Amino acid sequence: MSPSRKTTLLLLLLSSLAFLSLLPSALPSPTTTTIGVTYSPANSTAAPDRVAAAVSALRIPSVRLLDPTPRLLRAFLYSNTSLLLSVPNALVPSLAANRSVALSWLYRHVVPFYPRARVSAISVGSNILESHPNYAGLLVPALRNLQSALRDLGIRDVAVSTTFSFVNVMTTTFPPSAAQFQEPFAEALMKPLLDFLKDTNSSFMVNIYPYNLYRLRCEIPLGFALFQEHPFMYRDDLTTGVRYRNLFDMMVDAVVTAMAVAGHENIPVIVAETGWPNSSPDAAEIDANEHYSEMYVKGLLGHLRSGQGTPLRKEGVAEAYVYELVDEEAKETTSSQARARNWGILYANLSEKYEVQFSCAARYCESLEELLIGFVLMLLILVWLIWYIPNSPW
Repeated sequence: MSPSRKTTLLLLLLSSLAFLSLLPSALPSPTTTTIGVTYSPANSTAAPDRVAAAVSALRIPSVRLLDPTPRLLRAFLYSNTSLLLSVPNALVPSLAANRSVALSWLYRHVVPFYPRARVSAISVGSNILESHPNYAGLLVPALRNLQSALRDLGIRDVAVSTTFSFVNVMTTTFPPSAAQFQEPFAEALMKPLLDFLKDTNSSFMVNIYPYNLYRLRCEIPLGFALFQEHPFMYRDDLTTGVRYRNLFDMMVDAVVTAMAVAGHENIPVIVAETGWPNSSPDAAEIDANEHYSEMYVKGLLGHLRSGQGTPLRKEGVAEAYVYELVDEEAKETTSSQARARNWGILYANLSEKYEVQFSCAARYCESLEELLIGFVLMLLILVWLIWYIPNSPW
């Protein structure tokens, strides 16, 4: 090969390497937030295998299973889906009183499947301060017994926590810098709970629903709750000088501030539930519709994937779960109007309501993949032309 060809080939390879090195900087920063959905087998009669297949088809990396059944857990064996399991509220007194109850629950819901099913965490109870406020003093003992039972079984990488509702534990939303945990739970429950979470490297789990806060506070603009970007769509926290562009970040930072007031600034936050209803039996809830639900979910996913985090937590929340995967199937009677709302991103028959991409492996990354493949093919053709064609002008 002539010196001119060698020089041309070298320059081509160097320019290609330069292009590949600059490509990552031109892309958005990758998020550290795991984005998933919640699913309750009690609200759906869909076969577990079909549910697991739907999760896989949507490329959802994580699922929070409310009151999981062994059959449902079996459907997620050997999948890439991370699972956050929830223990029913009714079991909290028994778990707090006796470690053998914790072992019994684990032998039924974890031991037969782990690690073939990727169980990452267990929430002991969900929103228990609303349904069973008298169980508040039993939560931390229940968590300790379940954690000890996991250690007895040699399972050390499954975190243990509990889930709260934002409106039931926070004193205020705005400004976030003034937020604290409500009494009497702040001193009696939250401080020992946060100590436990820190000692066990676990996360604080909270349900955050901008929709509910939007309905309670008429001064909150709809676009502020739906991640809509407008020049004047913001609120400033005058104490910290922080500017908020959406209600979700404001609620997360209120939780971060409350934990800091309680003496723990760095415990990760998991948003165990968040969403926007796409229908309601109450005609007055005109904002509970499919259009706004789609706007909220897509706005949330875009925000989480941006890697921006929140003003007070730059790394963002550790995980966030959209409520919920499937609409609740119609029943002859419902216990409350709220239960009759539909929140699912899928209809009860598992068909999609709207297109939504949960992972980077979707349209954006497919486009990137196509770009790289095309570039490599072009490079190989040019190298072949330079190397093998005798009369090439190079």
